[in-house]
Amino acid sequence: MPFGAETEEDGRVRFRIYAPAQSSVRLALEGREPLPMHADGTGWHELTTDQAKAGSRYRYLLADGTQVPDPVSRYQPEDVSGASEVIDPRSYAWNDKGWRGRPWNEAILYELHVGTFTKEGTFSSAVRKLDHLAVLGITAIELMCIAEFPGNRNWGYDGTLFYATDSAYGRPEEVKAFIDAAHARHIMVILDVVYNHFGPEGNYMPQYFPGIVTDRHKTPWGQSLNFDGEHSDVVRDYVIHNALYWLEEFHADGLRLDASHAMIDDSPRHILDELRERVDALSNAENRYIHLILENETNIANKLQRDDQGKPTNYSAQWNHDITHLLSAAFGNLCSGKDGAEEETGKLAKALAEGFVIAAQMQGAPLEPHVPPTAFIAFIQTHDLIGNRVFGERISALVPPHQLHAIAAICLLLPQIPMLFMGEEWAATTPFPFFCDYHGDLAEAVRKGRCDQLSKLDPAPSQEELARAPNPQDDATLRSAQLLWDELDQPAHAAWFDWYKRILAVRHESIIPLLASLPDACGTYEVIAPGALKARWIFPSGAKLHLNANLCDRPNTFGPATGRTLWLEGSEDNDNLNSWTIRWSLEA
Repeated sequence: MPFGAETEEDGRVRFRIYAPAQSSVRLALEGREPLPMHADGTGWHELTTDQAKAGSRYRYLLADGTQVPDPVSRYQPEDVSGASEVIDPRSYAWNDKGWRGRPWNEAILYELHVGTFTKEGTFSSAVRKLDHLAVLGITAIELMCIAEFPGNRNWGYDGTLFYATDSAYGRPEEVKAFIDAAHARHIMVILDVVYNHFGPEGNYMPQYFPGIVTDRHKTPWGQSLNFDGEHSDVVRDYVIHNALYWLEEFHADGLRLDASHAMIDDSPRHILDELRERVDALSNAENRYIHLILENETNIANKLQRDDQGKPTNYSAQWNHDITHLLSAAFGNLCSGKDGAEEETGKLAKALAEGFVIAAQMQGAPLEPHVPPTAFIAFIQTHDLIGNRVFGERISALVPPHQLHAIAAICLLLPQIPMLFMGEEWAATTPFPFFCDYHGDLAEAVRKGRCDQLSKLDPAPSQEELARAPNPQDDATLRSAQLLWDELDQPAHAAWFDWYKRILAVRHESIIPLLASLPDACGTYEVIAPGALKARWIFPSGAKLHLNANLCDRPNTFGPATGRTLWLEGSEDNDNLNSWTIRWSLEA
């Protein structure tokens, strides 16, 4: 990296920081007198010394004596405000030499929060659960943010040191061991990253580099990173090298860019385009699959297009938030008889067959560019969908099992890329409420802000419910979210796991081979009645995949199955699908 602490071949360590607002910067190695750094007149301060080595702890001393951590620290053993530690990235011995990743069409994603995946909440303990994911049929883990955040618990999306793996989860080499072990089981690892704002605690960079953020653009969480103003070249390098850092040093198989709509950039070359080009160059140089995923409030399908062989030419996929119309079905709105039920059914059918209900127009691109279903990630649960309920309940605690089976059967065999939230596969009883670890006035402000956010839910919770909402600052809130793995020993939860394992086996055998070379959109849909729909996908091979879905408490007429039935969830009677019945069939 062009900045930070880099171990040299001769045993010395080079330290480099961009601090244009400081006339001088000194290196403070623990146990030694501060060493002056050379200022080159362009904002950079640098020193190469034999007084440091891997394991040395250090800070930077600003001109007024303020001590700050390295903004590109690889490890913070004493949290965001403590000393940084020199890490030699070459010290870990990798075992995945032959690993080249997996094609995107093979992805079955599993969203995972390290701090609640096991009771210990560490990468070392998570390694012991990888065989469970392999047996289930998972081919890609999506890790919620692991960059250093304040305190011992957080969802991870308010990090302040983008390069440091959070010390609550383990050391950098333990993160690498987890990824190494996943690769040994043919499972990809994709990391969530946040490149739109810094968290409210532990960000010292504006003190010596005010241009890291800008007042010209705002995000809901604070100042935007400065991608298009003075000094933006350094900011862009800071973000792009961070992406390359995770992909090279940690052998990650891809990145998910959280809230990428908030990466605001008015320059001629948008940061999203530059980042993707640099990652493409790495992918080509190392001859391996690297996948970039967008999470975006606008449906920017023009960044999801494919070449003639179906290979992504831009971003691999985007979270398909429109798919949450499935939740309307789960909560009984599609067949309620209310005005708009048929329109809502049409939106769901379109989201299933085509991806986005309405695609955003950007940079003069067509309103709805034709992209294949693999450009969309489908889900019925995510950390947001669960955590933004007052009590963080999972959908399995809110709807009857037969309805949940039906909507899961749609999502898991859909030609879009499916994603599970950890524990979904056994209908885990643990909630996933929002939690963090701030103190003082900031802690109280976050608690009040959380209540204000929850009060705006539709339908709005009562004051009594808000009063009982879990306190994000309470350690018990984190503990309540930690998965109870012994639930798998209970017959009801074991049955759920068996169901998920069997349906994902069908996806591996019958759906994934169809997705290998999809260059274009291939889905159509039809609304049979409110809550009842058909969808069909025609593949380059000529095969036709059919979905008949009756998400109602009464039968609806669909006609006989076309081709071979792959999966029947519920029951059929002649030409009728009975209540909450899903039928997938394949026509050769």
